[in-house]
Amino acid sequence: MRHRQAIALAAVALVGLTACDGPDPNNLETYYDDPAPTSSAVPPTSEAPVSPAKAAPAAPPPVVPDAGRLAGQALLSDADVAGEGVQPGSGEASGCLADGPSAGSRTATWRYSSGSVLSHRVVVFPDGSAARALAANECAGKAVSVPVQPGVERQQAWCDGRTCTVLLAKGRLVSELTVSASTGTRAVDAAKRLLPAMTAKLTAQP
Repeated sequence: MRHRQAIALAAVALVGLTACDGPDPNNLETYYDDPAPTSSAVPPTSEAPVSPAKAAPAAPPPVVPDAGRLAGQALLSDADVAGEGVQPGSGEASGCLADGPSAGSRTATWRYSSGSVLSHRVVVFPDGSAARALAANECAGKAVSVPVQPGVERQQAWCDGRTCTVLLAKGRLVSELTVSASTGTRAVDAAKRLLPAMTAKLTAQP
């Protein structure tokens, strides 16, 4: 009898030991299986292709008036010479400037009641070469002194007998004023009176 009880107790103890090998329901580390690792599928960032920077559009070239219009804008008008008491006349200017490679010119002529003649001519040279053309120009007679004009690149003046010529250069333009009077002195005086208006018209041009 005692032998059977000993066998039974041994069996119970064995069963108890076997049960201890299982997962402990109170041990969270062993009771649950570790979840399978999941990776959040984040699609790789794709960089949008960068298009090459477009070159800024070239600035349009400055608008340059045509030669004839440019010359006309610098030409003295009837209003500019009204103080001289002259009337519009006809005929070409009798100045000494050679046209050279000019692309255009404009001329205006007026007459005094005494018969003296006043003429103004504007000549357009290419590539801003007006001052060089004037420096290479020689007029007949002798050089005379007239007031220096602001804003011009070069100025020259000559008198040949009773005819006096004043030339101003700026950029592409040469402005030529010629006065033929009863005496050289009167011609020079008339030219000096008209120089401010002549200079203003010339320096206002591009």
